[in-house]
Amino acid sequence: MKNKIEALMDEQVRPALGAHGGDVEIVEVKDNIVYLKLTGGCQGCAGARMTLKNGVERIIKDKYPEIEEVVDVTNHKHGDNPFM
Repeated sequence: MKNKIEALMDEQVRPALGAHGGDVEIVEVKDNIVYLKLTGGCQGCAGARMTLKNGVERIIKDKYPEIEEVVDVTNHKHGDNPFM
């Protein structure tokens, strides 16, 4: 499942995030939950939660309805390029 979601990220999510200097890393897919880490411009961005829940999670669940939740494991206060 992780490979399928990785392909979906490459096709539909990363291009949009990359336009704003961001990216997403799949940390783990376990028990129908996807754990993601936002990087670049997405790390620390005030809109990160909305992007994750209303964008990324919706895209994943539309394609793979067995996915129950997408969880952000990003440390938004630290990193190379946080907006906060």
